[in-house]
Amino acid sequence: MVKNVFSMDAFFIIVIIFLLLNIGLGLIRLWRGPSIADRLLTTQLFGTAGMAILMVMAGYLNDLTLLNVVITFNVLSIILVICLVQVWKKKKGEAP
Repeated sequence: MVKNVFSMDAFFIIVIIFLLLNIGLGLIRLWRGPSIADRLLTTQLFGTAGMAILMVMAGYLNDLTLLNVVITFNVLSIILVICLVQVWKKKKGEAP
C-alpha cells in the first residue's frame, strides 16, 4: 500500500503562503507604482488575495462562517473601487 506523502494540510499551507507572497509583491508594486491606476490595481489585489486566503482557511478549518466574511469583503471591495474611481475622476477634472 502506498503512503500518502502530500497531505491536504500541506496543500492548504502552500496555497496560503503563495497568496501571502502575492500580497508581498503587491506591496512592492504599490510602493514603486508611478500611477494611480497601479495603486488601484494593487488594492484590488489585496482584496482578492485576502478573500482567497479566507476561502482557503474556510476549507481548511471547515468553518463556513468565513465564507460570509468573504462575501462582505467582496461587497466592500467593489464599493472601494467605485469610490477610488470617482476621486480619480474628480482629480483629473472629468465629470462622473
